[in-house]
This record gives sequence, C-alpha cells and structure tokens, in this order.
Amino acid sequence: MNVLLLIGSAKQPHGNSESLGTYLIERLRERGAEPETMFLHRSLHTDETRAALLAASERADVLVLAFPLYVDSLPYLVIQSLELIAAHRRTSVGRKRQRLVCVVNCGFPEAHHNDTAIAICRRFAHEADFEWAGGLGLGGGEALNGQPLQRSGGMARNVVKSLDLAASALADGKAVQQEAIVLMAKPLVPVWMYMLLGSFGWKRLAKKYGVQHRLYERPYEVGEEK
Repeated sequence: MNVLLLIGSAKQPHGNSESLGTYLIERLRERGAEPETMFLHRSLHTDETRAALLAASERADVLVLAFPLYVDSLPYLVIQSLELIAAHRRTSVGRKRQRLVCVVNCGFPEAHHNDTAIAICRRFAHEADFEWAGGLGLGGGEALNGQPLQRSGGMARNVVKSLDLAASALADGKAVQQEAIVLMAKPLVPVWMYMLLGSFGWKRLAKKYGVQHRLYERPYEVGEEK
C-alpha cells in the first residue's frame, strides 16, 4: 500500500500538521505501507513540482491530508492543490481505488471548529472520486507546539491512541473509526488552563513588540459617532 502524506502548513521548520501526519504514516509504515511525504507550499511553484505532486497522488492508495484550520476552512495552498488534483483526475482514465483521510488541527480549544473543514474534505473526496476514509479534528493544537508526539508526554496520549487506531483501520482497508475521531477531539489540557496560558503568551508577545497597552483597541467597531 502506497501512502502519500500531503502537509498543508507552511510553518517552518516544524508544525503540528507535520507532527500529526508523520506519526500516522510511520504507524502505517510499521504495518507494511510505503509512505511518501510532500509539503504543499513547495509543490505549486513550477510545472515540474506540480507534475511531481500529481504523479505522487496517482501512485498513492491512501492520501493523508494534514493541515491547520484557517477561518473555518482549508489554507489556500491546500485548496489550490486539491483543485489541481481534481482537474487532473477528470482527464485521467483507469484510476485505481484510492482513499482520502484528513487530519485537521486548530488553535481553538474546542475541536468542533474543525467540522466545516472536514466536511469540505469529504465533499472534495466525493467530487474527485476518492473513497472518503474519514477526518480527525484536534482542538487546542498550540499546546503541542509542533514537536513530535513522542515528546509530548501524557498530554498527547489520546492523540496517539487516535492515530494508532486510524493507522490500524487504514491498513486494513477500512475508514477511520468513530472511536479514533472521539479520542482526537478530546482536549489536550483543561480549557481553563489553555485559555490562561494562551492569554499569558499573547500578552508576553504584545510586550515584546511594545503594544501591550493596545490589546483592547477596537479600530473596526461600528457605532454611533460622538
């Protein structure tokens, strides 16, 4: 089984999308799969890189799309890549059975913010004639800070369990099971702690750039003129 990981984050050197996607395909490698990884922000610049992306997508039995949530949707480079793949598939013949699964992470503590993006991926699979293999959504991803899951300790235990289950299902030719979806959606840390640490980090960053006294400005507020 050939597995292609498409990383839809331009964050360098490492990001959560890479961490989550890499862990999943490594578990698939242990089950006999042949994985390949491509960073989408490097795959759209030239005719050669676009051709390489399309060739890799044709070879894959399973496509794993890992990306961060952007305003309830997919990053533009992911959308552009999917449009390119869909257009190519409309002109190709004799396609083999291929499955698509996505792993989405967001900075909001609640994982349900990823639901719309997962629904978009599911619709893409239908329109582009992929077999939909399911979507996993993670909330509060900033807590992972892009590090490998093995270094995240107990905080990532449900994420690890979820991806282990997903790898097992995909290796058996099945879709990601509901248990894996539920485990991925569980908070990494209590919401109150995430909000407290996030607020602290935001204020520290504002102080670094000398705008700590401007955090509550509302320049685009619509109201009556005085």
